[in-house]
This record gives sequence, C-alpha cells and structure tokens, in this order.
Amino acid sequence: MTSQESIPKQNEVLIEGMVSAITPRATAPGDFETAIPGLTFFRRESPAAPVVCMVEPSVVFVAQGVKQLWLGGQSYRYDNSSFLITSLDLPADSEVVTASPERPCVGLTLKLDLKIVAELIAHGSLPGRLSRSVGTSVGIGETTAAMLRPVSRLLDLLDEVEAAPVLAPLIQREIHYRLLTSDQAFKLRQIASVDGQGYRIAKAIDWLKLNYAQPFRVEELAARLQMSTPNFHQHFRKLTAMSPLQYQKWLRLNEARRLMMNEHLDVSRAAFKVGYESTSQFSREYSRFFGVPPKRDIAALRLELKT
Repeated sequence: MTSQESIPKQNEVLIEGMVSAITPRATAPGDFETAIPGLTFFRRESPAAPVVCMVEPSVVFVAQGVKQLWLGGQSYRYDNSSFLITSLDLPADSEVVTASPERPCVGLTLKLDLKIVAELIAHGSLPGRLSRSVGTSVGIGETTAAMLRPVSRLLDLLDEVEAAPVLAPLIQREIHYRLLTSDQAFKLRQIASVDGQGYRIAKAIDWLKLNYAQPFRVEELAARLQMSTPNFHQHFRKLTAMSPLQYQKWLRLNEARRLMMNEHLDVSRAAFKVGYESTSQFSREYSRFFGVPPKRDIAALRLELKT
C-alpha cells in the first residue's frame, strides 16, 4: 500500500476532497450510480477475494484503500497514487486488497467514450509519453495533479444540479484529454485508431457481445474484420488474455448465471437460451468456471442476498 508520505503534496488535498465527496454518497458497501452519466462510486469495508466481472472501457480511481484487477494470470494493483484504465470490454477478476470499516476502500469509475478519444486524436497536437509495449488493454497509470483536478471539478458538480448537464461533458472531455497525455495514452490510441489492430479487435468484441448465443467460425469473424486468422487470434489474445472462443464462453456462462439468478430460469432453459445444445456440457463448463455446479451456485448467491 502506498503511504501518505509517498503521495505528492499537491495531490493530497485533491485526494482528500475525493474521499469527502464519495463517502457521504456511498454510505454502505456496494456500487452507486451518480447523477452524472457514466460516473459511479464504490465502497468496500473489508478485503475480498477476486470476483468475476465484466470491465467496460473506463478509468478507475481509488481515493482510499487498495484494489487489484486480475487478467490472464497477471495482476494490476492500484491505490490513490495510481489509476486503472481499460480500453476494451474485458472479463476479469476484481479484488479488494486493503479496506476496513474505519477506512473503507472508496473510489470512482468513469466510463470512457472512445468517440471522444478519436475526436481528440484527430484534432492533433497531443503531447504525451507514448509507449508501444502495450500488452493487454489494461494498464496502471500514475495519478497526477493534472489528472485529479478535472476529476475533482466533476465531483463538485454533484452539488450543482442545474450546471451538471452543461459542464459535466466538458470536464469529462478534459479527463479524456489528460488520459491521452498520460503514460497510458497508447492503450487508448490503439483502440481508437481506425486503421489499427486494436480497433478491429474492439469491433470483434462488439460482434461477440451481440451474437454470443450463435455458433461462429473464428475464420469467418477474422475475414469480416479483414484480418488473417492467425493475426486475429494473436491480437485478440494479446489484448484480452483469452481466445475468441473463450471470450464467447465467458459471455454465455455469465448471461446464463444472470438468467438463473434474476429471471429464475432453470438450468436447462438458461443453457439453451445462451446457445448451449447440451445441459450436461453447460453444467461441466459452468462448474469449471465458477467452481461449483449451477444449482449450488445460484442457491449460495440467493442465500448471500438474504443475509
């Protein structure tokens, strides 16, 4: 965990302001939407093992505590000296490392608008430190005062109901600009560049999210993106830490879990709804992925909600 002494003095007041803005609006463990579209708060009061989640293109700031994201066996740890950025929709595992009731882990998530990213890139004149050693589409960047100032102004707008709809988009645009001048800029550039491989992988993910229940051939999807099959495989795995078929399986299993939990479908109906032809195959893959069979998993989740 980063000690307070290691945080630049100019950042301390801004970080303390974030804590003061978030804690009254996130009074219990959970995630909380705000009046500003795309901005959510989170609060955790104890360390927690990794939980499976779908991470959208977003930037996450921890104001207090420590979190960690796991993707493809690689960990991305962040606290109030760093931010997490993701440029694709990614299945990952989110872990709370440091939190307590006295000092809860609190922070915010801001969804990224890749159209704004593309517009800012097209406008040109973007300075910044670009690194081409991108790896996956997840990164940890250094939290600077230049980044924190617009975030602080965005939080201030929560107390200005009439001004927020007008000013929030302008401040969000500035935050996008700051990200494009940060040490994580290339992760956004690779996705927003129309002639880049990252852009094509983003389009593949959009297609899979819409058609996850349908069988597909990787060769045909690669051809749709004007990529060779080996090249498509290589870049998809590089950016998402999984193959296209594994990504489809993740989408299917999590949608099936949602259907059983929220819409009370039984195992067979949920399996067929998401594209499985065999209930036994679905149950095997579900057990491998979530660690327990579907019925037991849903029963445990419902019990948690009651306690």
